[in-house]
Parts: sequence; C-alpha cells; structure tokens
Amino acid sequence: MKTWDVIVIGGGIIGISLSIDLRKKGASVLVVERGEPGREASSAAGGMLVDCQLETLSALRPLATASARMYPEFVHELQVESGMKIDLRDQGTIVFPPAAHASHPALQTATVPEPLAEFEPALAPSGRPAFYLRERSVDPRGLTAAALQTAKRRGVDISSGDEVTAVNVSNSRVTGVKTTKTAFHAPKVVNCAGAWSGQIPPHAFPTRPVKGQMLYLASPLRNLLSHVIRSPEIYLIPRSDGRILVGTTVEEAGFDKRTDTGTIQRLYRAAVAMVPELRNAKILEDWAGLRPGTPDALPILGPTATPGYYVATGHFRDGILLAPITAQIMADVITGTGCPYDLTPFSPARFSNS
Repeated sequence: MKTWDVIVIGGGIIGISLSIDLRKKGASVLVVERGEPGREASSAAGGMLVDCQLETLSALRPLATASARMYPEFVHELQVESGMKIDLRDQGTIVFPPAAHASHPALQTATVPEPLAEFEPALAPSGRPAFYLRERSVDPRGLTAAALQTAKRRGVDISSGDEVTAVNVSNSRVTGVKTTKTAFHAPKVVNCAGAWSGQIPPHAFPTRPVKGQMLYLASPLRNLLSHVIRSPEIYLIPRSDGRILVGTTVEEAGFDKRTDTGTIQRLYRAAVAMVPELRNAKILEDWAGLRPGTPDALPILGPTATPGYYVATGHFRDGILLAPITAQIMADVITGTGCPYDLTPFSPARFSNS
C-alpha cells in the first residue's frame, strides 16, 4: 500500500505551488484534483499582482507585499524548471480610484510620471484623477501550466478527475483521504480545494464560490496598451502577445460558471469607453471563474483542530498573487520548520466549525 508524506487536495496554483515547496523539503507528495489541474479559479484569474494599501485588507498586507516581491524569482524558477515561458509584465498599473479614495495617503506619492495622454495614449480623456503603481501582472494560465510541469519534474504525483469526498481520520489523527474512486494514504493532508474546500469532511470551512465573468479581446494593435488599467467599473490587463483581458464581475451565484451575453457585452462596452480603439477589437473568448470567498475576505491558512490536517484556501481574488508566499509558509508549517509570519488572522480556529 503506497503512502505519501503529504496529500494536497486541489490542483490549482496554490496546491501545485505548495507541492513544489514540499518536494524541496524532501517530502513525498500526492496532489488529488477533482477535475483537470489548474483549470478552475487559477486559469480563470486576471493575474494582477496587486500590492496597494488601498485595495488590500490590512491583515493581508505583509503577505501580499512579500509575495509580490517574490514573483520575479518565483517565475524565473518555474520557467527554468519547466522549460515554458511565463508572461510576467512589470510596466505597472494606472489606477482611477473611486472618487472617495482619490485622496487616500497610499496614492499621494503614486503620481503618473508624465502627462497621462503621453504615458498611455490609448486611454480616452476622462478628467478623473489617475495614479501610477509599480505593480506586475502575470498570465495565470501560463503560470499554472509551468507550475504543473515543474511539479511533475520534481516528482510530485498527481491524481486528476477524482474528487476527494472526505479526509480519513483514525484515533483522532489524519490517515489520508477518501475519493469517489479509491483511498490514498498519508499522515498529513492539506486542503487547497478553493471554493470546494468546505464540502470535504470533517471540517466545514466557510468557503463559498464568488463568480467572476471576463473576456479576452484581440487588440487591433499589438502594443495598444502598455499598462494594466484599473477603475471602479472595469480593469484591462494587456498580455505581451496583444491580447487584452477585460474583467470582471463579483457575483454570488453558487457554483454556476456560465457566462451571459448581457454581462459580457457590458464589460466590452466599458472597455471601449475607456480605450476607444478597442471598438475594432474582436472578442476571442469569454468565461467565468469561481473565486474561493470567506466571511471576512481573508484566507484560511494553518493547522486545523485535527492533528495532521492543514488548510490553505479562501484566497478570494488574490490566489495568483499569494501563491508563492502561501507555498512557502504552508510548507514550513507542515514540515515543522517554523514560520516567520503571524498566521493568527488566518487561522481556521476563527471559525467555530473549522
């Protein structure tokens, strides 16, 4: 009977990144994914690596800032090990904040370095205050594919198309997981199942799916936009191949991943209003993803009340951003090598049923 040191439930960017860090520490790892690895929230995300006090909850800022700083090395390592290219861009972000936030202290030094019409000529004149943030963005699909290839090359075992139905416990300790097809054995299990995390006994983590619809446009000009554009109505994320991602909605719609024409057209019209040249762009695809939300909008990270059972979920809109730091922290916690961060704000113990 094969046994692993750690079983990771969930093959998104959080679970896959964690499996890589656990392998670095010498642990044998099995990732069990209900569908196809990387095809849920990870591949549906926008990929903005937001590191702004205005937009990040205070409890999350230390992790967000640390993770954003880790990204160049994180991407470099995955590219070298996978042999795949990851589109990481560092041109920065132009932010049009809500009127009530335009005087926020976090923005007062974030001045656009030259007249906006010269800095990003494709933008329609708006008369609204604009600010410039030195943020990066990444293509989540390429990132997740490279992480998956890296994990495989490092010897992570992966079971796909097999849903975990329960974490097995004997004598009050974890012994592995039960799936729809079989059972796998390990003395340690970590739940990285995103929006589905709360459906796996014995702990009902209060995660829920938060739907986001978005689309890709084929830009009429390859370099139409240089910067990520963020406003209360919409965000635009340019890719290096000329595509522009337009997002997004925040919907409480259960596990419904369908898009609707009216919403996609509304997003498209908002994109054209911001960048008029996009009226000549073609819609390449549209889709919806299910972000894992929690009651306080903070992740759930750390050991549970059941010895050997850990959780890393509930990253909401920051799963891509927080992948490197989550992997590092949780690998430290699971292997008992010490964690330099205070995880109290993220403890599952803050929810009585977790």
